[in-house]
Formats: sequence, structure tokens, C-alpha cells
Amino acid sequence: MTARQMRELVEQLIEAGQWGQGDLNILIMVDAGYDVPRLAFLLEDLPVQVLGRMRSDRVLRRAAPRREPHTMSRPPRHGGEFVFGDPATWGTSQAETVTETRLDGKATVQAWDRLHPRLTHCSAWTAKLGALPVIEGTVIHLRAERLPSGATPKPVWLWWSGTSATAADVDRRWQAFLRRFDIELTFRFLNQTLGWTCPKIRTPETADR
Repeated sequence: MTARQMRELVEQLIEAGQWGQGDLNILIMVDAGYDVPRLAFLLEDLPVQVLGRMRSDRVLRRAAPRREPHTMSRPPRHGGEFVFGDPATWGTSQAETVTETRLDGKATVQAWDRLHPRLTHCSAWTAKLGALPVIEGTVIHLRAERLPSGATPKPVWLWWSGTSATAADVDRRWQAFLRRFDIELTFRFLNQTLGWTCPKIRTPETADR
């Protein structure tokens, strides 16, 4: 689904009365195939928040440090690096929780606030005039104790367009993200196993074509 299709869907939900003023923002969840910060930027005028998985080799930047008084140079736009594959760059997390799960054992979660990608004038951002935006969000790192299959669990990295997350906010987001897999597998079963996506051949002539 493209950003335009997501926008149309959200607008249809609002027109149908499924969202109103005072309601919580609609949570859009996507997998690693999407550029999650860009998606949040494209939908920033809608009452939505975006949550998606990032590759484990990503490098984000912290918020710009406070400018020292009487400094004449241009203020920095980015802080230090946050390298997913280098724990030495992580620093102190703003939230950390441990949850006992039925299938995966202990789920340990850490979250860091106000991390953003350093954008460049290339690819999807070539049409952006002036200074490139700083798209801040919360990075969530999830580690499971085990997997039902017996395989070694790999950490999951999530980026959420919200900031100043509490421990309850973090738990709600990673649990919602994992829940989407149950829904996707159900639709995959309906489509593939039951053959709901197979073409319906009504006449021999159609089969010949």
C-alpha cells in the first residue's frame, strides 16, 4: 500500500465517522519494506502515527545539542550517531520494560526518544526545497528470550513517529506490532490455502485464453 492509498483510507475512515476530534490517533503499522520516517512526514497532516520496523544496520542521529551561548557559527541540526549494530552508541534508554510472554519467554524492550535519520538531497527528497526536515521519533528495541520454533531470536528494531513515550506507550506499540502478524497470517491462509486469490474460470474459452 502506498502513502497515497493510506491517506485515502484514513480520509474514508474520518468521513465514515470512525474517527473524530478527541479520539486517539490512528496507528499505521508497516514492515521493513517502508521508509517509516518518510511515511510519517507524508502523512503528518492527518491524525495518524506511524510504527514500522527498521533494518538492523540503520544509523540514526540524536537531537541537536543545545547551542552554547555567544556561539557565532550555524547551529547544528543533528546530534551524535545512534548505530543499531553498536551498543556503545546507544547510551541510556528513556524507557525499559520486561514482559513475560507465553511463547517467547521474557521480552526485554528499550526505547530511545527523539532519534531521526539524517536526510540527504537525493532519492525521494530531491523535490524538497530548502532545509530538509528533521523527523524525530522513538526507537524501540525488542529482544525475545526464545522462539517457539527453537531458532535463535534476532532483535527487532521499531521506529514510532511519537515522542516522549512512557513505558506503557512502548509496551502498547511493540505488542500491537507483533499482533499484526497474527492478522496477516490469517489473511494469507484465506488467500493462499483456501484459494481465494485464484482466478475464477467460468467458461472453457476463458481457460484457453
